[in-house]
Amino acid sequence: MKRSPHASPCALLSALAALCLPAPAPAALPDETFQKQVRPLLEEFCFDCHGEGSKKGGFSLDSFPSLQAHLADTKHWFAIWKNLESQMMPPAEKPQLSPEKRTELLRWIEHSVFRLDPQNPDPGRVTVRRLNRKEYQNTILDLLGIPFDADDSFPADDTGHGFDTLGDVLTISPILMEKYLDAAQEIARRVVFESGPRVPVQNLPGETFQSATSPNRTGKLIPLSEEVAVQKHWEVKTPGRYEVSLAIQTVGSPEATEHSARVAFKHGGQTVAASTVGWDLRKQVTLAGIVDMPAGPAAFSVEVSPQNPPAEGQKPLSLRVLHLSVRGPLEGTEKEYAPEFYRVFPEGPFQGPPENKAAYRRRILEKVVTRAFRRPADEATLKRLEGLSEAAEREHAGLFEAGIAQALTAILASPRFLLRAEIQPEPNNPGKVVAVDEFSLASRLSYFLWSSLPDEELLSQAKEGKLRANLRAQVDRLLAHPRSERFVDNFVGQWLQTRDVETVNLDAKSILGEEVGKHFGSTRSAMREETELLFTHILQNNRPAVELLTADYTFLNEKLAQFYGIPGVKGGQMQKVPLPADSPRRGGILTHGSILLVTSNPTRTSPVKRGLFILENLLGSPPPPAPPNVPELEKAKKAATNPTMREVMEIHRKDPLCSSCHARMDPLGLALEGFNAAGGFRARDHGRPIETAGQLITGEKFNSPEELAHVLATSRREDFYRCLAEKLLIYALGRGLEYYDTVTLHQI
Repeated sequence: MKRSPHASPCALLSALAALCLPAPAPAALPDETFQKQVRPLLEEFCFDCHGEGSKKGGFSLDSFPSLQAHLADTKHWFAIWKNLESQMMPPAEKPQLSPEKRTELLRWIEHSVFRLDPQNPDPGRVTVRRLNRKEYQNTILDLLGIPFDADDSFPADDTGHGFDTLGDVLTISPILMEKYLDAAQEIARRVVFESGPRVPVQNLPGETFQSATSPNRTGKLIPLSEEVAVQKHWEVKTPGRYEVSLAIQTVGSPEATEHSARVAFKHGGQTVAASTVGWDLRKQVTLAGIVDMPAGPAAFSVEVSPQNPPAEGQKPLSLRVLHLSVRGPLEGTEKEYAPEFYRVFPEGPFQGPPENKAAYRRRILEKVVTRAFRRPADEATLKRLEGLSEAAEREHAGLFEAGIAQALTAILASPRFLLRAEIQPEPNNPGKVVAVDEFSLASRLSYFLWSSLPDEELLSQAKEGKLRANLRAQVDRLLAHPRSERFVDNFVGQWLQTRDVETVNLDAKSILGEEVGKHFGSTRSAMREETELLFTHILQNNRPAVELLTADYTFLNEKLAQFYGIPGVKGGQMQKVPLPADSPRRGGILTHGSILLVTSNPTRTSPVKRGLFILENLLGSPPPPAPPNVPELEKAKKAATNPTMREVMEIHRKDPLCSSCHARMDPLGLALEGFNAAGGFRARDHGRPIETAGQLITGEKFNSPEELAHVLATSRREDFYRCLAEKLLIYALGRGLEYYDTVTLHQI
């Protein structure tokens, strides 16, 4: 089958468009078919290690009681398929199948053992999934318009196959269900009661504050070491008394510093509030007060006056103006409902004659249920919610909003909101594959690319039966939307482990030295952004997927560029930077600081972790789990005087328990030994030059990280494509991949 040189998200979404149902059990083949076509290949290329009494790795190809039992063991044949597909078996030093014979054997397994039809791939089983914390938080924000901190409200989600989107691990305990009910009540209260009617509130972004003398100086970042004043003008429409509050934050050093300044928040030249600010771990500090404001232009200002400078070796701080909140007139001459109130009450509070109340209740509930349950509201559900709402309204002296709040609580605590379950046209027919309905497809698509519920356009297309026909256009639309940043955060954050860059345990001071290590925190953040921005750039611009490995550019700010030793980058903003031709070390994710850091130990590099990362996340061929009682690496260190890491690994590999797995991992990890545990470049280890040459278990040789990346992007390109497709499918489908997914993987 001819493969496309580019990985396409649309191809993946087309594969996801099918319904997942259990595959029928494979039928046994006639003895002579297996004996004539397959057994000779197995005897010639496999039995030396896995047959006729040999059972390397605990794996045998001829120890089954019967041929029928052998061919029915799909788990066994799936392992064979994966090793053949990745060319991990036979090992490079053994005789190899020709490409034609390898393809013949792979297709035989797919068609004759797995019983798969390439023209009609089996999409597997449907997985019922609970919303994870990120999905719950995003869904509440997009449905009702209010921020909700799910990380503080719910326990951490479990993961499976590296992702927190898998139905098998997203269980609901009784305690978690109680937390969901508490959250539903809190959200309903905030939306219905706390959002209106209220004194008007205006929030003005901090970056709109600007210096009168230096227009480039804004409230986004103000050094505490300079005399600086930034202003913001606002038009007062109604005179009166106003409550004004300024939210600020100090930034710049993860560790304590004596640096401080006096910050004055003023209105019309008069001080509203002032405070001395310095090193502070709080998310924000608020300066607030009450002022009288006539109608017309009002002038607010933030003035910074330096006080204590940073001590020697300490990093200076800056001030960030987060936002200015203006609430008033406090006399109550004006009242308004918050925007989130209108998400539930599109026509505002009920004010018509009593006989119109039931119709308005129905319109409200139908709209909210359709969005929250991701499909049109059915009549039985609407009637139950109406009854619940009416009963609550009676209990609260006829308050219409109280009834709606109770119904909203029930909606948000419903399994149909908390669980992503797809309604099956023929649920009792396991032998028939039926396409998911368009509403299920809309939900799959939105939670894949937005980690949230479908928007109005997706639901409208699904209602009209047009979504499947317009799938490619909708994929492009969702990827172009700012919400697709969630896909990068959640998928890349788990696939490439960028979520862990800023929190993984690392002794930066011992690795980089006291001075550099002290200020390494902000460099970690830039490392995470570098990897995520590269992925985003390739995704948004439809670049080849292998550019993740071989890009001749990257994304840096001044601080990260200095850490990498790349000149000419100025400013704190991340920017696309072409890599110098004479310094290609940082091209592609293999040499990104983020990857190198999360695959290290706290005080030293780890070739094992780095090699395992490449096998698992880039080649899709992880080694089997380590056997019990494997000797510690430190024992190998004692066997030599001041050994390099390569020498330590060579000693460790001499143990028969360790050799087979480490033969796969070590060459990959040792290729990256030119980078220390924090991701910085180094040329020597224990005073001796670092050797980065190696060989893949499939036979390809390389001399440097650049050559390794080239190998992965060329001769092992299909392994990388298959691995990326596997990771995307697992993340999107919410289940691990099985034997019946092999044809779909080939097509992608």
